Amino acid sequence: MMQTIDIRTLQPSRSELARLVPRASTDVAAATESAAALIDDVRARGELALLEQAEKLDGVRPPHVRVHASEISEAVRHLVPQVRDALEAAIERVRTATRAQVPAGSVTVIAPGAEVIQRWQPVGRVGFYVPGGKAVYPSSVVMNVVPAQVAGVRSVALASPPQKAFGGAIHPTILGAAGLLGVDEIYAMGGAGAIGALAYGVPSIGLDPVDIITGPGNIYVAAAKRLVRGVAGIDSEAGPTEILVIADASADPVLVAADLVSQAEHDELAAAVLVTDSPELAVAVAAEVERMAASAHHGDRVRTALAGQQSAIVLVADLAAAAAFSNAYGPEHLEIQTEVPGEILDLIDNAGAIFLGAHSPVSLGDYLAGSNHVLPTGGQSRFSSGLGAYTFLRPQQVIQYDRPALEAVSRAIVDLSTAEDLPAHGAAVTARFTET
Repeated sequence: MMQTIDIRTLQPSRSELARLVPRASTDVAAATESAAALIDDVRARGELALLEQAEKLDGVRPPHVRVHASEISEAVRHLVPQVRDALEAAIERVRTATRAQVPAGSVTVIAPGAEVIQRWQPVGRVGFYVPGGKAVYPSSVVMNVVPAQVAGVRSVALASPPQKAFGGAIHPTILGAAGLLGVDEIYAMGGAGAIGALAYGVPSIGLDPVDIITGPGNIYVAAAKRLVRGVAGIDSEAGPTEILVIADASADPVLVAADLVSQAEHDELAAAVLVTDSPELAVAVAAEVERMAASAHHGDRVRTALAGQQSAIVLVADLAAAAAFSNAYGPEHLEIQTEVPGEILDLIDNAGAIFLGAHSPVSLGDYLAGSNHVLPTGGQSRFSSGLGAYTFLRPQQVIQYDRPALEAVSRAIVDLSTAEDLPAHGAAVTARFTET
């Protein structure tokens, strides 16, 4: 089912490794034109455009775009008790871990009377997008909302597509999760149009523009986020989920296979990759994957994902080569199931989240580890991080000099401003010491 890539005899360069990495053939740019048209329609016609887009794309016209407070309260009341307990546990664990991400302010004394103050300010308003396609994601509500709340964001709005099965309402479990977190501004809207609505606002339904938009979605959502970047900040252009497992002969093939299958059930384009220096483990995992896929609840989806060009079993000469391959890939989720996982961790530079040992599966991070599951995909972990409190914080420098401190550097300022042919810069300083 899964292809095998054997690079045991190769000594590839970084660029060659990048070419060997298995990837799904998705091009966000291909959806740009359609996404732009949907965004422009929302900007021009507001609520009516959102209602018509829902009818066309989601197969149902919601009774209203903005969700009434009573619907949110009802959704909270009707949460299945076990689900509510699990959500409350997830909220508390994510909140605990996220608090550690808020930097403390600082004051640096450059010289007597000269201070640079570093402070961290939350953005004013955030929009969250929670998808509603092949699965229901109340956990994504938790992962998006909690970091913003911990950062101190005061105004939040949440968008999720209307569901045909619920008469055009948002899935009640998503509403319930939002209600548990105190979110009371929620909109039944999805896709590129929803991203446009969050970025530009829709006055007729009381939707003000947001400063940052976060949350995963399909290729049209990713394209829309690319289009509105600059009008609003975004977390990332999320693509299909990824798992890469580095494992040696000590790993349990059943556990490795179970973890690969767990991520493959997300989407037909989900990527599941095993990198190992053990041919015996590779054979055993391949057999287990095929066995599990045959009986999986979402069997067709799993088999398609595992058979796709984005999934593979990669044979390497040693674990150092496995780490090099993983760094070239930059996986969203990296599991290290080796005899001494800490030794491999020291070789890892690029990954969204790293799961060490046999008892730290990706599913743990999806729900209750305390870490965030909104992570960079498509190799973006090479230059970006997962969602956290820091996503919603801006560092600001506050400069405070007294007269003697400014006078002490005035000559140097004049000299530099003269060198740059910007004499008014220097004059703005010397004016403070000119007697009138």
